[in-house]
Amino acid sequence: MSTRVATTTGAVSRALREAIVTMLATLATLFCALEIDPEPAPAVLAVVLCLSFSRSHLDRDLPGRLEAAVALPLVGLIAVGVGTLLHRVPWMGAAAFVAGMFVSIWLRRFGPMARRAGSLIALPFVAILTTPYVPTRHTNHVMAILVPVIVALLALMWVAVFQTLARRLHILPPLRQPVAQTAAPAPESSMRPVASTRMAIQMAVGLTASFLIGHVFFAEHWEWIVLTAFIVNSGNRGRLDVAYKSALRVVGAATGTLAALALTLHLGSHDTATVVLILAAVFFAVWLRPLGYAWWALFVTIALALLQGFEGSSAQHILLVRLEEIVIGAIIGVASAWFVYPVQSTAVLRRRIADALRTLSDALDPLTPARAPDEFVAAVAEVEKVAPAFRASRLATRRFRPLQPADWVDTLVACREPAVALIDKGEAPSLVRKAVGAARKAIREPGELLAALRGLHRSLTG
Repeated sequence: MSTRVATTTGAVSRALREAIVTMLATLATLFCALEIDPEPAPAVLAVVLCLSFSRSHLDRDLPGRLEAAVALPLVGLIAVGVGTLLHRVPWMGAAAFVAGMFVSIWLRRFGPMARRAGSLIALPFVAILTTPYVPTRHTNHVMAILVPVIVALLALMWVAVFQTLARRLHILPPLRQPVAQTAAPAPESSMRPVASTRMAIQMAVGLTASFLIGHVFFAEHWEWIVLTAFIVNSGNRGRLDVAYKSALRVVGAATGTLAALALTLHLGSHDTATVVLILAAVFFAVWLRPLGYAWWALFVTIALALLQGFEGSSAQHILLVRLEEIVIGAIIGVASAWFVYPVQSTAVLRRRIADALRTLSDALDPLTPARAPDEFVAAVAEVEKVAPAFRASRLATRRFRPLQPADWVDTLVACREPAVALIDKGEAPSLVRKAVGAARKAIREPGELLAALRGLHRSLTG
């Protein structure tokens, strides 16, 4: 327990530094956007893209920055066209939006380069849902098309500048470069269609249903249904993960909307105070995200609600409609993940545990010329990403479900420090290697996996 608390404290401290750097880049981009065009749309786009670039690390190296700088103008122009269609020819715009998001996810199956391209495609499309549509008043039609592209490049530049400066000043840790793969690659998944194609189809079905319901029943505020369906399905790690994220989204968004309503009614039309509160909400969302997705949903919802605003006697009505749309979007997201080419969460977890054990086996192999713990640490981190949903499920089902996958995660995480120490020491006792092999064999038998992982832990600490 103390190890988990220390890990959480370290993550929050690191997230605070990252949040400060992100907000500095956001403010710089925001001021530039307002100088170019005083309309709210470019300003909102600046904030959204800075947050996205800071989390995605598309600019982690010079080639990545060049790729993003070359691809962003083209993708940005396409996104501007799709956004215009959504407001002028809604059904055609919806079809283009769904197609763009499908392609951005489907491309992941083709390797790291395609994954980066998919991320670049997704960013401007997601920004469409949160950027208010404002008819051009202060700029001509050419600038209306170019401004989003310019803002995107400015966001990429300022994020790169502040993150690089923060690493030079040791405010942020240096980015780890990928470790060269000396061992055999992980085996191909037997799942058909493959996971990325399944997630792309699920996203397309969810977005199509949310667009349909949004435009038919909520013509003025359809974006909230689509945005929620997108959020709960993005980064899909299985059915349980989507259900867990949906519950947090609803709880966080409901709380955030109530808080935004209270703040808006109290502030009235004080635009400066509202802007300060929006930026403060964004800061806390970035900072507290490591503690749980609900914090992110809470503060982002406050920011979006303050951005869109409430007016006069209709405030309560808008609040109820917004909550209704969030719930509907979450239900759509869960339904598409649960019934359209579903991916079992335990299968995702077992695959990631298998990858972690494979990297540990390679690192402990005496025949491996250069042994380092980096790959194993990174693989365990991937396992931890799927842990929150399983830990929440364990709290609810512990009494009547003896097999708890969350126990697998906790035991593997407990193996991390002694395994790293053993790898750094350069010794690999045969007892430990046998325990690793036994755990890898137990992956196929979920009922035996926990005992095998505990055996591995005993061998590492003995």
